[in-house]
Amino acid sequence: MRNRLAAILMAIILLVYLVLAGQRAVMLIATGEAIGVAMGVALLVLPIVGAWALARELLFGVRTERLVRQLDAEGGLPVEDLPTRASGRPLRDAADEQFPQYRAEVEAAPDSWRAWFRLGLAYDASGDRRRARGALRQAIRLERADAKSAAKSGGQSAR
Repeated sequence: MRNRLAAILMAIILLVYLVLAGQRAVMLIATGEAIGVAMGVALLVLPIVGAWALARELLFGVRTERLVRQLDAEGGLPVEDLPTRASGRPLRDAADEQFPQYRAEVEAAPDSWRAWFRLGLAYDASGDRRRARGALRQAIRLERADAKSAAKSGGQSAR
């Protein structure tokens, strides 16, 4: 819950910044001077890219949270029995020992979003955030593909 509140607060702060940067960009463009227009256009790109990045990260968080709830309801989340630091983060060596199990699960079932999700959690516990996010994004893609194919097969059988 604390992470969610922090994310919401950061999103609000970023949104305020993007609005202010956008206003300044419009003011610079409105001067009509070549240098002002050029600076305004350049400054206008920043809020657009920032809004896109913010939306993408928030959507990633929502989708990941939904998959966590689903996996938890199925009893498929890994047991959190790793020794931790004072900060609450797992000790990397202990997480690395369990990592091969999750990698083998993905190799055995590469189309399983559940396996990819657990691999993403293992990467995160090992401290490899880049690979964790990649595995979680793959889990999201696979789950969405599963949902689409289930909807298609369910829609066809109803005809």
